[in-house]
Amino acid sequence: MPASGEQAAPAVTAVMPAFNEERSIAAAIESVLGQAYDGALDLVVAIAPSSDRTLEVVSDLAARDDRITVVDNPSGRTPSGLNAAIAAATGDVIVRCDAHAKLPDGYVATAVALLQETGAANVGGIQRAAGSGAVQRAIAIAMSSPFGVGDARFHTGGTAGFVDTVYLGVFRRDAIEAVGGFDETLIRNQDYELNYRLREAGGGVYFDPTLEVRYEPRASLVELWRQYYGYGRWKRVVIRRHPGSTRWRQLVAPTFVLGLGLSGVALAFGRPGLAGIIPGAYLVTTLSVTVFECARRRDVGALVLPAVFPMMHLAWGVGFLAPGRPSGAAP
Repeated sequence: MPASGEQAAPAVTAVMPAFNEERSIAAAIESVLGQAYDGALDLVVAIAPSSDRTLEVVSDLAARDDRITVVDNPSGRTPSGLNAAIAAATGDVIVRCDAHAKLPDGYVATAVALLQETGAANVGGIQRAAGSGAVQRAIAIAMSSPFGVGDARFHTGGTAGFVDTVYLGVFRRDAIEAVGGFDETLIRNQDYELNYRLREAGGGVYFDPTLEVRYEPRASLVELWRQYYGYGRWKRVVIRRHPGSTRWRQLVAPTFVLGLGLSGVALAFGRPGLAGIIPGAYLVTTLSVTVFECARRRDVGALVLPAVFPMMHLAWGVGFLAPGRPSGAAP
């Protein structure tokens, strides 16, 4: 029982969508249910049709721990799984989790305290990218570099305060329900879009750098291209629906791609000096950031950055500019 005048710890439900996560989900679940928290804490896992033993692993854990509830996510879409998990939740606070990420000790207690202190609808922190091989480490460095991803604090860090979006998130359940939950027509960018609607409804999104969750990025350049191409495609969908959600960092990559196209036109018309301005400036910046990151991190993986940065930027830009709607996107 809380002391007189103290606020009781609200009940918390963690929600976790899962698809083909046989190798990592047990550790992710352990990191949630092992949190030290004064109130009730349970977990709902929404499982998409998987080709591995994800369902069996989670079902076995649920049979041994009644804090785990399993729900189906037949569409396989992340926002659908999240909404299904929230519908089955018992808590007043919703902790958004990933099946391949482990929550650090104290994450839930700190986030709930921040919800109560700030009055925000959602609080979250840093996506701390980290890898093992040289390519994956370079991708992780690029994803925490302002040159790689712009000024998003959940990537690059920074001071605590209200922002446009955060990584994962710990939400007031009533705030999510008031805006209709996650948009199930969005395969990507659903977190950012939900945070925009929360902010428009008067609920702030609060960033705190102490809420740090390790994230393992893609391990190859091909996978990185697919990921960022999808980000660009779905970002355009969100911007068309919510023009007010646009941030300058989201338009830099497509502007760069258009600039390269104009460079090609200048070269075709016999103006090599003019044609070289944009690619030359990009090359100099890329090499300068690479040297800086190599010196700062003392990691030879940073030497791969001259391949990683253009892969991210070109993929995002081309995806954003590609004609038509992504498969499955609503009009």
